[in-house]
Amino acid sequence: MERPEAMAWLDAWRDKHIIKVITGIRRCGKSTVLAQYRDRLLAQGIPPGRIAFFDFEDPDTPEFASWKEAWEAIRPVAGGPEKGYVFLDEVQRVPDYEKLVDGLSARKNADIYITGSNAYVLSGDLGTFLTGRYVEYQLHPLSFAEFHDGAAAPAGLAERFHDYLRFGGFPFAAGLHGAPRQVRDYLLGVLNTILFKDVVTRHRIKETALLQRLVRFLFSNIGSLVSVNHVVGAFKSDGLSTSAATIDSFLSALCETYLFHRADRYDIRGKGYLKTNAKYYAADTGLRQALLGAKDADAGHLLENIVYLELKRRFDEVYVGQLAAGEVDFVTFGGGIPSYWQVALTVRDPAVLARELAPLRAIRDHHRKTVLTLDLDPVSDHDGILVRPLLPFLLSRGD
Repeated sequence: MERPEAMAWLDAWRDKHIIKVITGIRRCGKSTVLAQYRDRLLAQGIPPGRIAFFDFEDPDTPEFASWKEAWEAIRPVAGGPEKGYVFLDEVQRVPDYEKLVDGLSARKNADIYITGSNAYVLSGDLGTFLTGRYVEYQLHPLSFAEFHDGAAAPAGLAERFHDYLRFGGFPFAAGLHGAPRQVRDYLLGVLNTILFKDVVTRHRIKETALLQRLVRFLFSNIGSLVSVNHVVGAFKSDGLSTSAATIDSFLSALCETYLFHRADRYDIRGKGYLKTNAKYYAADTGLRQALLGAKDADAGHLLENIVYLELKRRFDEVYVGQLAAGEVDFVTFGGGIPSYWQVALTVRDPAVLARELAPLRAIRDHHRKTVLTLDLDPVSDHDGILVRPLLPFLLSRGD
């Protein structure tokens, strides 16, 4: 499956003297995007000798004992007078990889593309080394548009969305939808790899049972405001002793792997960011379903999760909106301009429609306000607030 938005981003930055960094959760397709882009360059006539491609999680890739050894392997492409294209997949596996990337960035004829599976790639020493010298693209599991376009078997739009809601958007899982048990086993394997390889091992966590309990808690509370003290209290009532510092560090580690995304609150009236409480959305609804199972009562929360991820793909910033009278599901910023979003399973009941419109009507500006719903009804305008069917919106790939 080609990822049109990712490929367009890479095209936009090609041949510019800045490092292109693709980040995202494990198994979301970063390696495939990198390989597809290499193949695009070859198809456009770039000689194979001007391309260096290293997948550091591939057993066939040489295991370098130092960053200098890796540099010697890359030198024939990156060290000459001609333009060379360097692809480093999961670069964090190279010892002192920060020095390797820093050195490559000084080569004016090297066009560099790297990937990493956790935010540490940019939040640690590499981010310090490369300040002002990189651009980042965060890749997510398949959007519904990508999932729909890549599906092998024909199905109606509603049926396809039900599959997406249930199985999620990990590319490999998308090929297993005829076998729900296999999808579940695969997704649980991905989840366990993230927890034990990227979180427990990297952060030397000993309280693994507590970490797993926190993951279940976050998956169970999608769409609800979460505070560290609330989590500590909930765990203590279940007989699990912990501290706010421990929970806070676990939350940071889980977000660092992109397993969860933290949505902070934004004060719409005061136009400021609120530091207390936040919502945590899963990187993929399939992971949540695999761990907790499907429950009809969760449909609204899963829908909200999918909309959050879609807005993350389309806008620079996504927040939970806070008003004196309540919440707006999401506030997005694109080019510094806010938009406001509500999400509902259905608004055909006039009372439900009034409830969803009320917080948007309380916002005293003229920026875009939208209610997204699973109702497959035509777009309607309510004093400037649009009520839009969600599925066409997800397929539109626009804003």
